This record gives sequence, structure tokens and C-alpha cells, in this order.
Amino acid sequence: MSKLGNLGARLHRGEVGYDFVGNRKFWYGISILITITAIVGLAVRGLNMGIEFQGGAVFTTPKTSVSVSQAQEYAEEASGHDAIVQKLGNGSLRIQIAGTDTSRSDQIKETLAEDLKVDEEKINAELVGPSWGDQIANKAWQGLGIFLVLVVIYLAIAFEWRMAVAAFVALIHDITITVGVYALVGFEVTPGTVIGLLTILGYSLYDTVVVFDSLKEQTKDIGKQTRWTYSDIANRSINSTLVRSVNTTVVALLPVAGLLFIGGGVLGGGMLNDISLSLFVGLAAGAYSSIFIATPLVADLKELQPDMKALKKRVLAKRAQGGEPATAPSTPASDDGYDDEPEDVAPAVVGPRNQPASRGRGRGRPSGKRR
Repeated sequence: MSKLGNLGARLHRGEVGYDFVGNRKFWYGISILITITAIVGLAVRGLNMGIEFQGGAVFTTPKTSVSVSQAQEYAEEASGHDAIVQKLGNGSLRIQIAGTDTSRSDQIKETLAEDLKVDEEKINAELVGPSWGDQIANKAWQGLGIFLVLVVIYLAIAFEWRMAVAAFVALIHDITITVGVYALVGFEVTPGTVIGLLTILGYSLYDTVVVFDSLKEQTKDIGKQTRWTYSDIANRSINSTLVRSVNTTVVALLPVAGLLFIGGGVLGGGMLNDISLSLFVGLAAGAYSSIFIATPLVADLKELQPDMKALKKRVLAKRAQGGEPATAPSTPASDDGYDDEPEDVAPAVVGPRNQPASRGRGRGRPSGKRR
């Protein structure tokens, strides 16, 4: 078995682990810092909206020897607006001018044909009115809002409202970071960007729901014992699914990185950046939030409940008397969520985790060898 496979098995059994919930304030601080940076970037630089959202014109020329920089200069002089020029594979140019009045398109087209020394009739013009762009933008926001509402309702029914709130906060966290990165790097926002944004929210929810499902199962009868707090078991749930989350994210990021850095960067396929950047940033942010934000936040919300507060007091009091180690439980092997391994087993542990003592001690079974 590979080293990563061994690590995953040991994490799942509770032999090693990291105290995600115990260190949650540090990771909350990191998230707040990143989010503030994204918001500042959005407020200062704003989003570079494509013509689909603000209207404009796209001119596709026949094959020409004019460079991209020179064509951009010609387009900006002809229109009086900023222009985005891309070299296509057949040697033609795609000139995008946002915010221009569609009534001036014929004049711009004529000027471009003269400057680029191409036949005016061979320049293809696509026009987008600003009102149509506003409708597209409104529909995109409506779709995003409906998606978030449905997600919260589903999670509240399938799990509970606290998990729904935590998942919602994690999704807003992912959206804010992704949008902020777009503002900071200046990439154009197109319908492809919106598609990518909705896609990464699905990935983020997948990782979060996997942890929530494990957490729900392991805390089914938590009130019947005094060995573990809700945070202990929440931390165990994160560690037991950690390798799965990392593997899923890495496998998803590899092709997206190829689109972004090779297709969009090296090969100059600028249109690939529209969707690939949102996917790349969103997938990374989604994996981060499912591990460091969503589940620790559920633990915080749950331990505000009177019964969980009382359980935590009993557990801490028992540990203070030397009755129990301050550790999280291993993967459940019995029907009540806690396994039957002997208390004297001492696995290698990284962080505050260990195997629990057997339930048999509480039933009066002898701890020595059978005679």
C-alpha cells in the first residue's frame, strides 16, 4: 500500500490526526483575512464585466499579419473604449469592445477594416445591447440565489438547520473569494464564469456533505456516553474523510490547471480563462472551507445547545479526574458509535487523538487476560 494509502487508513482508524476543531480560531482568522482582501479588491478594482453583461460589440477579422497590441491600439482609437484583442488559431483576430454604442458599430467596423488593411465585408460583427446584458446579469443572480435557498432547505431536511447554516456560510465564503480573485487579477466575467461558479459550489457541497454524513452517524447516541464531546467527534469526522477530500480536489484541479495555465496562459487561449479561473479558485476554496470552516462551525453551533453544554461539562469533569484522555474517538465499529478496542492500546498519535477505551469496562467485563 502506498504511503498516502497508509496515511488515509491511519487517519480513518484514528491513529493519527490534526485537531482541526481545536485550532478553528486560527483558521477562522485566515479565512477572515482572505475574505477581507477579496472584498477590498472587489471594492477598489471592481469586476471586468464582459459584453454579455454590459453590452458592446465583437468583431472577428479575416487572417491578418497585424499584431495583437497594434490591433488593440487601432480598436481603442476607433471606438474610444478599452478593447480586448485575441489572436485565433487561423491567424484572424477577435476584437471585443465593451460599452460601445451599437449604433456606432458600422463606423468602427469601417475604421478597423482600413487600419487592419482587410476587406470590410469579411469582418463579422456581433452586437450585444446593454439592456440584454442587464437581463443576463439579473438572471444569473436569481439563479445563484435560488440555488443557495434550495441547498439550505435540503441540508436542513437531510441533516439539521445548524449544518445548513454552516454549509451556507462556507458557500458564501467560496463565492466571495472567487469573485474577489476575479477583481484582483482583472479577468473578464462572462456567462462561462457564472457556469464555473455554480459548478464549484457543487464540489464544495460534496466535500461538506461527506463530512456531515459521517458526523451525523457518529453522534447519533452521543448523549449516552461521557467520553467524548461533540467537538471531539466532529474533529474525528474531518480526519476520517480528509484523504478522500484531498484526493477528490487534486484530481479535479489537475485538468482545470491545464486549461488555466497551459491553455489560457501558454497557448494563448484567453477565452478558456473565463471558466477555468473560477473553477480553479473555487475548487481550492471549497476544499478549504469544507475542512476548516463548515464542520468546526457546526461544532460551535451544536455546543451552544444546553444538552451539549452539559455533556461537555461532564466529559471535562471526568477527564479532570483522570478518568478519560482528552482525545477523539476512533471510527465506530459497534452499533452505538464507539468501538470495543482495549483501553491499554496506545497507538501513535499526532495531536489530541487516541483510540477510546472499550465499552466493556463500563459493563463490568474484566480487563485482564482470560483464564
